[in-house]
Amino acid sequence: MTDHHDDQAKVWQLVEKIGFCMLTTQNGTELRARPMSAYSAEMENAIYFLTDVASHKDEEISRYPNVCLAFADSKGQKYVSISGTAEIQNDREKVQDLWATPAKAWWDSPEDPSIRILKVTPSSAEYWDSPGTVISYIKMAAAAVSSTRPDMGKNAKVGM
Repeated sequence: MTDHHDDQAKVWQLVEKIGFCMLTTQNGTELRARPMSAYSAEMENAIYFLTDVASHKDEEISRYPNVCLAFADSKGQKYVSISGTAEIQNDREKVQDLWATPAKAWWDSPEDPSIRILKVTPSSAEYWDSPGTVISYIKMAAAAVSSTRPDMGKNAKVGM
């Protein structure tokens, strides 16, 4: 495996582990972010979300399909930012596949006709994978005392 494939695998691993992200869309003049529960599909090079046909994000995506997904595990000091293209789909089979407990907070059942699939196809990503909060603080303190730069883990920009 090359470093590029390792980095791609790391992106997918972090997306799967973190599970929630801030989805940023644009409305033409402003950016807007909201939390979303992500379903990663590495083999399809896609990240899926359940959304509602009446939501503003669906309207924004239909006009401006470029989005950003920001995943954060602040306790573990692991972060991923993914840029990609989004599309809204009315795929009832995929709704059934993705239906899980979190969706019950918004809809009564997967048969609700207002549920849509939001599919994001990643084009690029960047991740930060540090050893964790406690170790990071220790490394920063040691670097401050020794006037060196701390090794804060791995950071990579990845084409998807």
